[in-house]
Amino acid sequence: MFDTMTITKATGAVCGSLLVYLLAAWAGESLYHVGHDSHGGEEIAQAYTIDTGADEASEVVEEGPDFATLYAAADVAAGEKVFAKCKSCHKLDGADGVGPHLNGIVDKQKAASAGYAYSDALVAMAADTWTPENLDGFLENPKGYMPGTKMSFAGLPKVEERANLIAYLATVQ
Repeated sequence: MFDTMTITKATGAVCGSLLVYLLAAWAGESLYHVGHDSHGGEEIAQAYTIDTGADEASEVVEEGPDFATLYAAADVAAGEKVFAKCKSCHKLDGADGVGPHLNGIVDKQKAASAGYAYSDALVAMAADTWTPENLDGFLENPKGYMPGTKMSFAGLPKVEERANLIAYLATVQ
């Protein structure tokens, strides 16, 4: 069944296929390669560039009003609606849930709810208080403000929502 001629043909076919593959890879690399020249070692410039608008993004973006201005004119009713995002973990009746209760949280000492197991990151900040500015920074990006926090909420990107929420929480005792 397998004689010397059949084995020789099969081996030749495999070697020929590998040779065609290597030649095609070499030709493709030489046609489409952009980078260092293998002979001179100098950089080869691309033939064209695509404008992605990255230079336009570096221009200064006009910022809106600062937090203090928005907090002074905050809407408590709108803040109550924003609190709906917090209700799944936080309560306002003095009982702790997944997160600590938020009664009187504005200007309250950090990590001060007795019986709640705070993260080490928050316990390290226990000497500080939850001023409106601190709450704003925390609510914007909890993990950025306090690396190591147990709070898995991504944050509130809109400064108006944060100001309204903090104004609402200031009314809840």
